[in-house]
Amino acid sequence: MADKQIKTIGVLTSGGDAPGMNAAIRAVVRRGLSSGLNVKGIYKGYMGLLNEEIIDMTAKDVSDTIERGGTILYTARCLEFRTEEGQKRGAEICRKHGIEGLVVIGGDGSFAGAQKLANLGINTIGVPGTIDLDIACTEYTIGFDTAVNTAMEAIDKVRDTSTSHERCSIIEVMGRGAGYLALWCSIANGAEDVLIPEKYDYDEQKLINNIIDSRKKGKKHHIIVNAEGIGHSEAMAKRIEAATGIETRATILGHMQRGGNPTCKDRVYASMMGALAVDLLVQGKSCRVVGYRHGEFMDFDINEALAMKKNVSEYMWEINQSLSHNYTKNK
Repeated sequence: MADKQIKTIGVLTSGGDAPGMNAAIRAVVRRGLSSGLNVKGIYKGYMGLLNEEIIDMTAKDVSDTIERGGTILYTARCLEFRTEEGQKRGAEICRKHGIEGLVVIGGDGSFAGAQKLANLGINTIGVPGTIDLDIACTEYTIGFDTAVNTAMEAIDKVRDTSTSHERCSIIEVMGRGAGYLALWCSIANGAEDVLIPEKYDYDEQKLINNIIDSRKKGKKHHIIVNAEGIGHSEAMAKRIEAATGIETRATILGHMQRGGNPTCKDRVYASMMGALAVDLLVQGKSCRVVGYRHGEFMDFDINEALAMKKNVSEYMWEINQSLSHNYTKNK
């Protein structure tokens, strides 16, 4: 336990929003209050911190929020906070408002800000909130389950019309630098091809050959799941149609994947992570990231977490390939 028990904590959401963030906020507020702490909410992430958009939060403030997508504290990106001057001012503002511990819900960029605040004497705990599932220290990030289910359901609907018109469909999902959403959807939707930043070799002719070969073997449609990090789906669709003679359409799912009511998993896991973040602050810990591994909620050093690299599972990729390209002619 800490030599000096903290009295006031703050919570903010930073970077891209993710379904389940409200469940995490709710858990921080209520776990904090039940631990005898004052809890302050900070609007609009680090930008709101620098603008002192800080409020006292009660249990009632987070009533009926667990089922809502987005974040009730709003979020924004803040270039000023990337500067040493901005970080020092942020720490001073925390001290001005009596905030001794801060829970930061977001991704790697948000954790880098938390790391700087910790170095300036503010106890900080990071909670992984990103639909991209790209934080290496944890097997789960808040929002991924909802986002991947949203994308999966949308791709199912596109497949129906793609089959009806016997066309090729490219569906672009989010994931600027990570292909987890795309890969999971590829397996879940039975896609014929998937393009992800970690694996795509930009050999478009090979993709075209797959489409032609599949059509020869009797496939009436061809689904390509394309990660945002590859992108350019509209232009790709035109090139594929010109090369194959098969009608090809692109559908970009975009930010719809970030919205909507969080799934049960996102609500429960976010609640557990938010509560654990408060417990860590009560114990006097700082510069930590909450994570989930091997069936357990745990915490990691932020410095170590930011240094970790996450790669796509080779076995998962191989399974996807074997399930996507095993067509044979009827005898």
